[in-house]
Amino acid sequence: MPFFNQHQLFIDGKWCDADSLATFPVTCPATQEILSHIADASETDVLNAITAAETAFTDWQNYSFKDRSRLLRKWFDLVMDHQQELAKLITQESGKPLAEARAEVAYAASYIEWFAEEAKRIYGDIIPSANQYSLRVIKQAVGVVALITPWNFPLAMLARKMAPALAAGCTLVAKPAAETPLTALALFALAQQAGFPNGVINCVPGTQAELIGKIFTSDLRVRKISFTGSTAVGKQLIAQSAESVKRLSMELGGNAPFIVFGDADIEKAVEGAMQSKFRNSGQTCICANRFYIQQNIYDEFVKKLSRKMSQLVVGNGLEEGVTIGPLISEKARQKVLKLIDRAVASGAEIYHQLPLNTNLLSGFFVPPTMLTHLQFDASILREEVFGPVVSICCFTNENELIQQVNESEYGLAAYLYTQNATRIHRLTQQIQAGMIGINTGLISNEMAPFGGVKQSGWGREGSRYGLDDYLSLKYLCEVL
Repeated sequence: MPFFNQHQLFIDGKWCDADSLATFPVTCPATQEILSHIADASETDVLNAITAAETAFTDWQNYSFKDRSRLLRKWFDLVMDHQQELAKLITQESGKPLAEARAEVAYAASYIEWFAEEAKRIYGDIIPSANQYSLRVIKQAVGVVALITPWNFPLAMLARKMAPALAAGCTLVAKPAAETPLTALALFALAQQAGFPNGVINCVPGTQAELIGKIFTSDLRVRKISFTGSTAVGKQLIAQSAESVKRLSMELGGNAPFIVFGDADIEKAVEGAMQSKFRNSGQTCICANRFYIQQNIYDEFVKKLSRKMSQLVVGNGLEEGVTIGPLISEKARQKVLKLIDRAVASGAEIYHQLPLNTNLLSGFFVPPTMLTHLQFDASILREEVFGPVVSICCFTNENELIQQVNESEYGLAAYLYTQNATRIHRLTQQIQAGMIGINTGLISNEMAPFGGVKQSGWGREGSRYGLDDYLSLKYLCEVL
């Protein structure tokens, strides 16, 4: 079976139907066409996957770092060899434009390549002793890890978790989003081709997310959970994991501020706003969500950003020239439309809204929209919009601005545009966020630690720090 047409579960090196034989449909958000029917994992399937991962762990942990590195590198090569097919699959089930999907494949693969190298660099320590003892610290794989990933980056979010887990010597069970399982299964098929041993990697897509989450959090064989998704679900997983005291990595919601001071390069700020806000139709956790523009450049920024927005092309991501695809579901579309309506009812003005062609009515499309005249206390500024909506405030006082920026319960990403070096130093110290883009709207890469503070979660993915979340320290004390 071609790697891009998998529809079964992957457990212990084998493709299999669900124990119950149940399946669920996967729908294209641009057309509502059913793309495939996927095996729907049951409790039995998830437990079998955990058993397979536990059984494989000892041998996999004992693989040499070079052998693990070679397998990861082979997997990377296979992903890049199939970049076009993977990109088409991403576009079909997530809706994002094909150019963005191709970029996601390269982005996902970069984490596999990075951790193929980091697998060789799991260092320990020798601690100086005041007496006749040898004090050493070594790092060992945590054990079986459960990975839960979202639909907005179906390849990248999975690769960003799988690669460090495998590099560290962990085995894993992954539960991809029910909206986008085809991409995940294709990634596992390529990993199988790369030669990972049976049981090391397991994939259990399914619609029973709450049940699968409870199995992961309650099973003592699962030593760690890495989750990317909403803050509400993250809190539930944290609470459920308390009983077994699991290691957790949580990459949760975001509400990124986009701050532009009067001395900024406005052209670059507009370019950064377009990159940050409209990637994946605004459905990223680090999207610029609330815009704070200094009063003396407010009108100019709004006009220039509006002109850029008018160049966006909304449509099916498979069509040439499309830059904005649909949202993932009707539920997501209705949420964003209601946020816009509520903002307007509270006094906001729709400064710009791109009209939609009637041929798009069958999909989950939302017109790119700019809202102005928002007050600091507007409700839309406190929510993660997850759609192509620009909400703009005007500010005059820096201290008041920072207070508003930091009032959010989220602290994932922030964007700051200014050419004043002193201000950059001052504000980057004050802004409560795990990542800050300074005069850029693009901040994600495999070399840097991705993660947030406050209710945006804890733990980091990518970079040399990303390996630590899958390793435990062991202290050795020996009498000489």
